[in-house]
Amino acid sequence: MSQSLNPLTPPKHRDRREVILRWLKANVPEARVRHILRVEEMAIDLANCHELDTEKAAQAGLMHDLAKFFKPLRLLQMAEKEGLTLDSVDITNPHLLHAQVGAIMARDEFGVHDPEVLQAIRDHTLGSPGMSPLSCVVYLADGLEPGRGNSPELEELRQLSRRDLDQAVWRSADCSLRHLLESRHPIHPRTVLTRNWFLQRVLKRSPRKY
Repeated sequence: MSQSLNPLTPPKHRDRREVILRWLKANVPEARVRHILRVEEMAIDLANCHELDTEKAAQAGLMHDLAKFFKPLRLLQMAEKEGLTLDSVDITNPHLLHAQVGAIMARDEFGVHDPEVLQAIRDHTLGSPGMSPLSCVVYLADGLEPGRGNSPELEELRQLSRRDLDQAVWRSADCSLRHLLESRHPIHPRTVLTRNWFLQRVLKRSPRKY
């Protein structure tokens, strides 16, 4: 994917986008920049599908991994300075803090103050119970962008994400949990809470269908 301006990028986002892209190219490996651009594009697409603000989706998608390659100590120090409440899993796996620290970077480094955009950045890795449609879009775009593979399950989830955000988040969280269990990685409580919240929301809509 070209790093030039995406034709889908909302006009108001273009100037800031170039500044952020220059920062990403200087601080993030090339492969990760390509992932970020795919997330940005998918977030815009999903926002269009669900009649959400594409400007906000583009910003959150482009900035979701600002802190992805920060060292563990830097992540912990920034989180503590911000006064974030840390779970024991956060402390033993500081990498999980990159979403919340990324929101700090978006605010302090790039002047983003829209609370919905910042929250979508915070939510993109672990999700959050009751997260907004914009957060759902960025969460799904991060996990389902084309670079993640083309298995039948992923393809099905991509199609589902265009139709039903709640069900797509629930089923994507299920996939994440299966992967974490199989690979014997620690599971953050918020991943489970997110999965349960969206499952219950879907079941309330159509209890007999599922």
